[in-house]
Amino acid sequence: MILYLDTSSSYLYSALYKDDKIIDSLNMNLSKDLSSKALSLINDMFKKNKVFFNDLKKIIVVNGPGSFTGVRVGLTISKVLAWSLDIPIITISSLEAMALSSNLNDGYIVPMIDARRNYYYSGIFDINNKCFILKEQYINIEVLKASLASLKDVSIISNDEINLDYNSLKYEPYYLEIIKFVKDREPIPVHLVDANYLKNTEAEEKRNDN
Repeated sequence: MILYLDTSSSYLYSALYKDDKIIDSLNMNLSKDLSSKALSLINDMFKKNKVFFNDLKKIIVVNGPGSFTGVRVGLTISKVLAWSLDIPIITISSLEAMALSSNLNDGYIVPMIDARRNYYYSGIFDINNKCFILKEQYINIEVLKASLASLKDVSIISNDEINLDYNSLKYEPYYLEIIKFVKDREPIPVHLVDANYLKNTEAEEKRNDN
């Protein structure tokens, strides 16, 4: 059984995968309650389905980019479980998870997460090959628009308000697609699993400015 966990935004996205199917999932906007309620809700999902943490064989966790606090919540839960159960842990970026959830058959998919002040976490994916056309990065909206200008059949996927003249999709995790796509990736040693912020924290930026 595999546990999938994404707390990189205000949402708790989690799913249990076994025998090529999703047993159960959580899609909940917890806002400021994310850090205090995430583990309890995951535990409730296990109890509801009469499974145990000891049944886990692997964990897939989203390690960012997104909310600094949210990313840390998911990583902490995942690393503690992986360490205590001695099971593999695999990471996936929030942008890749979004691209994999688009359900499109052609064109380009552009996951976007608002990073404020006209900057976004984004990348451009070829939906057929699920690969980067523009690598994931912290990018100014005008630079991103210039990168999109020559492309056709572009779709934006986001839970934020995006004012671009392209097809727009709301992000709803396609758990089966995400898990099947990444479950056989090389695991990362637990002590090496870290956040993928794509930019410095505000404290780090202030230190650099000084």
